[in-house]
Amino acid sequence: MPGTSSALETEWSLLRVACSTAANRDPLASACSQLSSPARWQSLFDRAEHHGVLPLLCQALSRAEDLVPPEQMCALKQSHQTNLHKALFLSREFIRIIDHLSSQGIEIIPYKGLALAETLYGDIALRQSGDIDLLIRASELARIQHAVRELEYVPHAPLSEPQQRAYMKSGYECAFDGAAGRNLLEVQWDIQPRFFSVNFDMEGLFRRAVTVSVAGRAVKAPSNEDLFIVLALHAAKHVWGRLIWLSDLARISSLPLNWAWIGRQAWELGIVRILRVTLLLVMNLFETPVPSEAEANLPADPDAFALAEEIESRLASNTIYNAESRAYFRFMLRLRERRTDQMRFLSRLILTPGPGEWAAVRLPEPLFPLYRPVRLARLVAKIARPSRSR
Repeated sequence: MPGTSSALETEWSLLRVACSTAANRDPLASACSQLSSPARWQSLFDRAEHHGVLPLLCQALSRAEDLVPPEQMCALKQSHQTNLHKALFLSREFIRIIDHLSSQGIEIIPYKGLALAETLYGDIALRQSGDIDLLIRASELARIQHAVRELEYVPHAPLSEPQQRAYMKSGYECAFDGAAGRNLLEVQWDIQPRFFSVNFDMEGLFRRAVTVSVAGRAVKAPSNEDLFIVLALHAAKHVWGRLIWLSDLARISSLPLNWAWIGRQAWELGIVRILRVTLLLVMNLFETPVPSEAEANLPADPDAFALAEEIESRLASNTIYNAESRAYFRFMLRLRERRTDQMRFLSRLILTPGPGEWAAVRLPEPLFPLYRPVRLARLVAKIARPSRSR
């Protein structure tokens, strides 16, 4: 990619091959031959960890261990074992949490994390472990907070009752700290914050859910069609900044999907371009052709090609957007094909206060409407700062 050093190009090539569903020895050998020093190997491992693909890299290189110096292979396997231990710990916590919630009649849908590891990779150790992610109904949040408190999970950022009532309308997730660490559990009652202006039908997602096995438990999971849309929106919110998200989407898009239904949903939500960019990235990074039905139901546009090329260049050169910069907000606008969605994004971004505003100024609940000018002032201050990427 233009502007990418040869070292980064080599690491990037290896990571792409490792994420492929059919890792080929020849590209592996070619890239490995250029990683001549221990520092280069460590740089590769660090980058793999950042992108959440360390287990996939370990699996790929284990098929051709003669290509890797023994010391580096040993270090990689130790990191893989560390991830396995965390996955086993999260599996135990997952069982404890869902059993407790189920006993109280609370319906949840696990996604990302362990659920994807089992359903897409067939092994909890092949997807880098982070936390436990659950989709919930907004009406159940108070009950869930009480229930997980009995398991020693407490909100990471506690809110007052008035703040929580307001946050339920503008936010989309709540993180919990556990005895073993921070942010171990996340529950979401929507797919994105309100200002992203994607009014996803969460109740429909619950109706369409299917039964899968996760950590030995039969649980509900999003249908593959819903999962493709949900994960594409999650990746888009983060400008597709980690390779594991695209690896997940590559595996989902290779399954038999009802692309006509996905296309209709995309038109209704105004996210045709987001899904198209996702498919272009999957195709370019993993040399996976876009399914013909997807081509027919998610038509391309010149902006989608330009956006995919820009994202791929940033991924390859190891640069990311600052999510509070002008450049980031401009990019989010470019992802939406309808002017009405762009305008709704801007208005909600400017006028939707949240925890940052509540922490900056304390107001009684009757004066909460005054948080809108507070939000505007803080946002202007943020975007006035020079944009920084790294």
